[in-house]
Amino acid sequence: MTSKTIKTAPLFVLLGAMLWGTIGTAQAFAPDIANPLTIGATKMAIGGFALLVISFFRGTLKIDKSWPILSTMIAAIGMAAYQPLFFIAVSKIGIAIGTVVAVGSAPTIAGILSFFVRKERPEKIWYVATILASLGCLFLFAPGSGGNVSILGVLLALGAGLAYASYALASKQLLDKYPSDVVEAVVCSISAILLSPLFFIYKSTWLFEPRGILIALHLGLFATALAYLLFARGLASLPVATVVTLTLAEPLTATFLGVFLVRERLAFSSLVGITFIFLGLLILSVGKKNANNNGAKETEF
Repeated sequence: MTSKTIKTAPLFVLLGAMLWGTIGTAQAFAPDIANPLTIGATKMAIGGFALLVISFFRGTLKIDKSWPILSTMIAAIGMAAYQPLFFIAVSKIGIAIGTVVAVGSAPTIAGILSFFVRKERPEKIWYVATILASLGCLFLFAPGSGGNVSILGVLLALGAGLAYASYALASKQLLDKYPSDVVEAVVCSISAILLSPLFFIYKSTWLFEPRGILIALHLGLFATALAYLLFARGLASLPVATVVTLTLAEPLTATFLGVFLVRERLAFSSLVGITFIFLGLLILSVGKKNANNNGAKETEF
């Protein structure tokens, strides 16, 4: 792995996260009959197929007998589980609290899991960046009014954070041995299969409408296939905890798109949140780049 690839790894992750940040806006423009769960299943199906095609034409789609089945299934289940856990959580506690609990908890969970599973000790800068970015999410999605919060909804959102962190950790183990496009093609395809029963439970006629087709293609080709390729390329040379913290660019992107495209009003607390997230991402990216320039390596037990 070249030094150039390592230096650009944070950028790949950030670009992938920004593409994920378009999902909420795309869903807002989807036909009214589109169900959030079928939207998630659709983007996994199209994205998985696109990644399989890319891997096939690149000649990297080769799966031998030594392919890690357990890691693959953990990654696929994590990716698939995130969809319903997140959407059900936000239906119970709202988009604001649901997003901050799910996305904000992922870096901490990833750091803990990677420490115990991979013996990967996060750098000191990870703690600073994670705290800043997580605080940013709290301000960014601060609810405008009080009220009782569903305990079940919070637990589901935490489950979504765990699912995402598990996917990242298991994918990291696969990327240690196999090309990123093959790993994401296999994981996304299995996830799509796991989510396929949703098409028999909820209506999917929105996929035959012109607007529905455009939204589905964007979510599948750009917000899934391209996003996961970029994410996996960055994940291959970065610690899991660092990668998951960098993906906090997703809520940042979603906020800007909501303001400029959906015309949502941005409160002062949201501006404070954006500042915290930006500082966290900047510190993590610059700190990682400087560490690589100095020849520093991740500390492992």
